[in-house]
Amino acid sequence: QVQLVESGGGLVQAGDSLRLSCAASGRSFSSYGMGWFRQAPGKEREIVAAITWNGGSTYDANSVKGRFTISRDNVKNTVYLQMNTLQPEDTAVYYCALDRWRTGIQYRVNDYDYWGQGTQVTVSS
Repeated sequence: QVQLVESGGGLVQAGDSLRLSCAASGRSFSSYGMGWFRQAPGKEREIVAAITWNGGSTYDANSVKGRFTISRDNVKNTVYLQMNTLQPEDTAVYYCALDRWRTGIQYRVNDYDYWGQGTQVTVSS
């Protein structure tokens, strides 16, 4: 069983930065792909960024490209999402997710097997 715990969300102003962390329990974290998703009120959950097991490949959604960066530390069993130049449209609950079975970058909600509880990010204008 894997548990994921997100932290680092909060209320910020437009243009500010935040760094989200997702700590994973259990062994073999370094074997799994990870992703960050977000869900705004009334909208579907969407992918924000993803990273392969060794950090060799990453993906950023067009809406965050150049502003957000995903990274991981396999010694600390943690994946990060550095968010710069935040905008009000980035307001959402942010979730990290783990993919146990597939190689490469995964983009869909259904490709991930374990989810954290989410952390709220609110950006005021």
